[in-house]
Amino acid sequence: MGVKEIFTESTLARYAAAMWAAPREIVLNRRMLLSAALYAMAGIPITWDQGSSSVMTNLPGFQEHFDISSGKDASLIRNFVSLVYVGCGVGAGLSFFVNDRIGRLWAFRLYMLIWVVGQLIATFAPDINALYAARIVCGLGIGPLTVLGTMAIVEIAPTAMRGLLASWFSVVMLLSLFLSTFTVYGVYEHMEPSRLQYQVVCFFLCESPRWLFLVGRDDEGVRTIEQLRGLPADHPVVHAEIAEIKASIAQEKSHFHDASRGTAIVSILREAFTVPANLRRIQQSLVSYALAQLSGANSVTSYLVPILSLMGIGGDTSRSLFLSGMYSMAKFFFCLIASFFIDALGRRKSLFVGITTQMLSDIYLGVYIKYKQQGDVSDGASQAAIAAIFIHGFGYAVGLLILPYVFGGELWPNRLRSFGSALSQTFHWLFYYGMNAAMPNILSQMDNWGAFIFFAGWCFVALLYVFFMVPEIAGLSMEEMDAIFKGPWFNAWRSPAKRDTIVGQHADPCPRDSSSSGPNKDRAVSDERAVV
Repeated sequence: MGVKEIFTESTLARYAAAMWAAPREIVLNRRMLLSAALYAMAGIPITWDQGSSSVMTNLPGFQEHFDISSGKDASLIRNFVSLVYVGCGVGAGLSFFVNDRIGRLWAFRLYMLIWVVGQLIATFAPDINALYAARIVCGLGIGPLTVLGTMAIVEIAPTAMRGLLASWFSVVMLLSLFLSTFTVYGVYEHMEPSRLQYQVVCFFLCESPRWLFLVGRDDEGVRTIEQLRGLPADHPVVHAEIAEIKASIAQEKSHFHDASRGTAIVSILREAFTVPANLRRIQQSLVSYALAQLSGANSVTSYLVPILSLMGIGGDTSRSLFLSGMYSMAKFFFCLIASFFIDALGRRKSLFVGITTQMLSDIYLGVYIKYKQQGDVSDGASQAAIAAIFIHGFGYAVGLLILPYVFGGELWPNRLRSFGSALSQTFHWLFYYGMNAAMPNILSQMDNWGAFIFFAGWCFVALLYVFFMVPEIAGLSMEEMDAIFKGPWFNAWRSPAKRDTIVGQHADPCPRDSSSSGPNKDRAVSDERAVV
């Protein structure tokens, strides 16, 4: 690629051109941005729980009340850390029966209420068994919120900003992780040991227009799109988006010739598991979540204090809590920075950078722990190990945090979005529970250092998987993605330009604006769809 092509044909150049060509009413629409920000708040409960539970067991008041002798022994805190993910998995699966029935807005309110109830039970739990029950109740709210968050954002976002807005969910998650960890640290530093230590820790949205069209409330769907885009329905850009959504939903329903069964479970299951393009979506979603967990990122976060202790760099409780808080804060800023580049650089480049960084830091940590266990290591190596922990968080924020969450929301067709998101999140949280519950055994069975080499090996597998199997879908509308998934899986590695011919062979005809005419008709509509 020559110098001229870098400024005209690169992913960044195409993204800049699309953003520049988009009407200001769309890009800077306050209603759309506020709705996306509030739906992103669905990411608060999961990482508030993850951050606080990873360090709360170090509070003297918590240890005394629940008879846990140490927060630095991974085996002693395993159930407390992991049980919430059982509830997450069950709740995510049950959300399929709720999301399409009552809509995104009321589902959001319901799941938040369930989480609050779980938090109240945990706050006043009289013993460890009641605390474990509270963890499961919390999970019943958290799991569905992770299904709903990116799904709702993707459904209201314009194509040119879809990755940026969907990544807000991850940004909010890591902001919550940072705040929860430092909240526990502040409680430890400024409150006397007692039950109060851990007790302290513990409607402007728009409905999704795609859901409104899906359930036949077309007039409301049109009005909602007008609010989200800040333009009237007869504007060419909005008109093209509405026509594309309607055509996509009609085509999905026509596959089974009986629109009256459009929300029937049997119809949804048949469409999900008998259509090759949808099977590929299921495969990609489940494998993506599995690779994210096998890379070790969330296990390191959940057991950071025990890991710092076995590395010999944790220090006393205050230092361990402080390092945990700084690690969470760093992950937040890493994710915030990455969110601005996910659309500009594309999904694949972000993944390659993030996974490679995470793999190298895993290797260093494994080697460091091995030599640390054999004898003393230099102060420089210890400082580098602390840096490697932070670099590991950077790699995850840029890479494997993006792959499942953003893809998990945007790769599904309209009729399957709720089912697909619920299925993938159910698998995700049950797999998450398995990894978190197994982490103490992984550390002990692999002599501690081997666990990080194990994680690095899975990062290498993730690199191969992304190269061969993950397509670049930045800049495509959700309706246009179907053509990508209908194509051969082994062409995922090709650039969008090289895939054009292949995709064209599998794409269905797209509806055109009947008001357009002349030789530039197709190009005009194509340009509009690239912007929306």
